[in-house]
Amino acid sequence: MSFVETQSHGDIVEIRLSRAPVNALDPQLCNATREALESAVSHGAHGIVLSGGPKVFSAGLDVPYLLSLGERKDQLLLAWQAFFGLARTLASSPVPVVAAIGGHAPAGGCVLALCCDYRIMASGPFRIGLNETEVGLVAPEGIQRLMRRVVGTYRAERLLVAGELVDAETALGIGLVDELVEIEHVATRGKVWLEHLLSLPRSAMLHTRALARADLVDALRPEHIELDRFIEAWYGVDTQTALKSLVAKLRK
Repeated sequence: MSFVETQSHGDIVEIRLSRAPVNALDPQLCNATREALESAVSHGAHGIVLSGGPKVFSAGLDVPYLLSLGERKDQLLLAWQAFFGLARTLASSPVPVVAAIGGHAPAGGCVLALCCDYRIMASGPFRIGLNETEVGLVAPEGIQRLMRRVVGTYRAERLLVAGELVDAETALGIGLVDELVEIEHVATRGKVWLEHLLSLPRSAMLHTRALARADLVDALRPEHIELDRFIEAWYGVDTQTALKSLVAKLRK
């Protein structure tokens, strides 16, 4: 079964996460999405729309799967490497990528959106943010840089420390997303935004974009993620308790 759907619209390719029910990011989904992005670019796409499911763009990392790995640190490391590999592919994409956020985008879903050029979110009762502290995790420095880059240093501090998920209207007000539209128009509006960008002189636009996004690419360098340290912290007592409590809530 494919967890990623691809549809071409001329020079623009829509890549849709389609792992029911909430696009939880396990290694298979992360790797499939990364491969779809790379394939779209290699086949000549000039712009990409990254979309998700209705009501949930992506619920973030697949915590039940990660917990099922137990003490198999090598497998846990591979799972996180797959996620950060996808994030780096988005950040370093040679063509612009729009996040079409048709619903909730907590944690890893928010990270993917932050790696895109532009974020269009569905209006309504949907929430987005980095809520790692709620489950006993510390967002790596590189991920914190992504949030600071978009909403500013102090606002990012408040959101990150509290692990706060904000609603769509608040996200627009603080610059976490760029536009709100009706849920059925999110992907279409992404294509329209890209069409305008792609109407500019291509070489100048792409070169300017690469310069402007250099800090984004740098934020995801391994030394700013410290994945080994993150994996060790994953097994902390408080973190494991919080994660298991989250999974118990999800199963109700």
